[in-house]
Amino acid sequence: MKSFYIIFFVLFTCVSFAQNVKVLNKTTQEPIFGVAIYNVDKSKSEITNFRGEASLSEFDEGEVIYFKHLSHVLKQTTKFIIGSRNKIYLESNTEGLQEIVISASKFQQNKRDIPQKIVSLNSKNIQFTNPQTSADLLETTGQVYVQKSQMGGGSPMIRGFSTNRLLITVDGVRMNNAIFRGGNLQNVIAIDPFSIQNTEVTLGAGSVIYGSDAVGGVMSFYTQKPQLSYTDSLLVKSNVVARYASASNEKTGHFDLNLGYKNWGGFVTSASYTDFGDLKMGKNGPDDYLRPEYVVTTAEGDIVQGNSDPLVQKYSGYNQLNLMQKVRYEPLENLSFDLGLFYTTSSNIPRYDRLIRYRSGTLRSAEWNYGPQNWFMSNLQVTKLSSNSNLYDKIKATIAYQNFEESRMDRDFQSSIRSIREEAVDAYSFNLDLEKTLDSKTQFFYGFEYVYNKVTSSGEDENIDSNTLELTVSRYPNGATWQSTAVYSSIKYKPNTKFVFQSGLRFNHVVSKADFTENNVYLNLPFTVSNNEAGALTGTAGVSWTPNKMMQWKLNASSAFRAPNIDDIGKVFDSEPGSVVVPNDNLKPEYAYGGEVGLKLNFNESLILDLNTYYTYLDNALVRRDYSLNGETEIMYDGELSNVQAIQNASKAWIYGFEVGLKYKLSKQLELTSQYNIIGGTEEDEGIEVPIRHVAPYFGNTHIAWAKNKLKVDAFANYNNELSFNQLAPSEIEKDYIYALDADGNPYSPAWYTLNLRTQYQWRKSTSISASIENITNQRYKTYSSGIAAAGINVILALKYSL
Repeated sequence: MKSFYIIFFVLFTCVSFAQNVKVLNKTTQEPIFGVAIYNVDKSKSEITNFRGEASLSEFDEGEVIYFKHLSHVLKQTTKFIIGSRNKIYLESNTEGLQEIVISASKFQQNKRDIPQKIVSLNSKNIQFTNPQTSADLLETTGQVYVQKSQMGGGSPMIRGFSTNRLLITVDGVRMNNAIFRGGNLQNVIAIDPFSIQNTEVTLGAGSVIYGSDAVGGVMSFYTQKPQLSYTDSLLVKSNVVARYASASNEKTGHFDLNLGYKNWGGFVTSASYTDFGDLKMGKNGPDDYLRPEYVVTTAEGDIVQGNSDPLVQKYSGYNQLNLMQKVRYEPLENLSFDLGLFYTTSSNIPRYDRLIRYRSGTLRSAEWNYGPQNWFMSNLQVTKLSSNSNLYDKIKATIAYQNFEESRMDRDFQSSIRSIREEAVDAYSFNLDLEKTLDSKTQFFYGFEYVYNKVTSSGEDENIDSNTLELTVSRYPNGATWQSTAVYSSIKYKPNTKFVFQSGLRFNHVVSKADFTENNVYLNLPFTVSNNEAGALTGTAGVSWTPNKMMQWKLNASSAFRAPNIDDIGKVFDSEPGSVVVPNDNLKPEYAYGGEVGLKLNFNESLILDLNTYYTYLDNALVRRDYSLNGETEIMYDGELSNVQAIQNASKAWIYGFEVGLKYKLSKQLELTSQYNIIGGTEEDEGIEVPIRHVAPYFGNTHIAWAKNKLKVDAFANYNNELSFNQLAPSEIEKDYIYALDADGNPYSPAWYTLNLRTQYQWRKSTSISASIENITNQRYKTYSSGIAAAGINVILALKYSL
């Protein structure tokens, strides 16, 4: 009997210690591919496969084994300690995670190899910053400036560019459509921050990979991927979040559920609902921002009512619902099918900057709302990461459909006519992206893209007294189409670990068609149809050079373009009080030519300095300028005699800037980071150089973060320089109602700062608590060009429970 136990023990030991091991991310539970497993002298080694698995059969039971991966903390253990669990969990290394980026070529690359500057945020960053919207998430990078016309807004500015000169992508699908406008855009808030796994912001041109609109930068959002169990057991993960913010009486609830089975099936369901009340501004600042009165509609008509608390920005609240469903199927370890469904809808969103306008000493508007903003996207992505084909090693095909619905409803004070404009865009796209390794030093990326947009648009005047509707001019030509076809290629040459050269070319052909017959009843245009065709060739070339461990240089030159879209060619709208924009069928693409130089200094990881400077020349710029229609410079629009304007290729622009970032480890637990951005630029306006509208003031932030065990604390300041009256663009001066007034009575954008404290405590393994106090000194301020004042002192509490 004793012999039996000895034999059993020996057999059990042999089986146990000849086992495979599965390496998983401690936070996400996802398998980690490419983990190097080795002993002290590296005489024995293994690499994990796509399932995170590797054999430990050649290691001795008491031998120290190391598990090393670029984006995770090095772990050492022994085969004996691993025992029969057969699993190893590695902790994410934030810096390492940020070294891998996707947006530069559509496939994973080391961030150090990319000549351009890319700012990355991972799921841990997002969870800790706890942003209210995706626009607020971008703002936390310290290098994206955000303008807000209303609380339900957030228009990013990057290196002097904004709106339709910036590109937004979600899981690789372009969100920009045919009616993305030059005025401030709010579409980014349709993306649920709770659903985002990581975000990459490319600073500077990205037209070679992404085509039209990627002039000033690309904001790439990647949402949660379904996690698979890679075992016979069903993987179940769930998160529930509740959040409250005092300044807007915000109440948010979020729920997500992940189901994963074996190596082939996974599902993620995500839902978020947010309700915002009227936003309360700070106590200390310009009186010009106060809300002393507002319009109330009664049975007897519209009346102006005094505001009992002028700090409360009446009629700024709204609510929003975000839904996401994703499905992942992996029939083979290097082949995956990913289906994503997204739906976002909102209540009416009051356009606050229009509600505070006065005319002849009285509030101009009784109501001004964006109607429910609806966005739906479905996309199917097929990815193969290994192939013996002579044409590619990796291939990714993406087909997507999006539907955008938006509307505008406004009514003047004591008017019985409510103007209603409704727009919708059906957007179809197909992308084919490929990667081929030509030799040990050279990789080749290439692809094809097709995009088709169809616009529907209508206009009505509603008489609220008689409840009757009358057709009127629509914002866009109904039935207009915009389509783009493109091919691109890019090459990466890396002769050694110190030097990388990347270069690329893209050719785009863009066609737009519009029929103005319906609107000609009201406008009497000199044309009835518009057929606009444009070809664009853009390129980029850059190097990344790391002569030693302390220093890295980056140099990049690129060109970019934006083709006229339906908003440029066919829009009809009141751009400002007393002005109306009319169609112009004679437009060409605008081009940007620029370069940047970056230097990163790393002093033994204890002090890191990141310096960048850039310059961009924008030619044939599409801008809004005075125009004539049938020889007339003024026409009646919505009952008001208005100055005629149109989008025209009428300008040139010169934009330049300098960025400096600092990271200093004061101790193992304490870290100081800071970012400051200097931006300048002018554009040509009828032969005179004037400031550019979307060049933000100098701005930055400074953080002191402390983390130990379960607690993390971040004390930080955000700050913003003044833009004087002489530094404002002419179009901003005309919007004096959103600005403070200087000593001479002229509009200007004052400097401001906020002091803030953010904390996160991991109470239990399943429960975390976040608490923040923003704007501690209760400053009253507006970010540049914003119609609504920012929150005053704001207490934010969030509770997260994970299963």
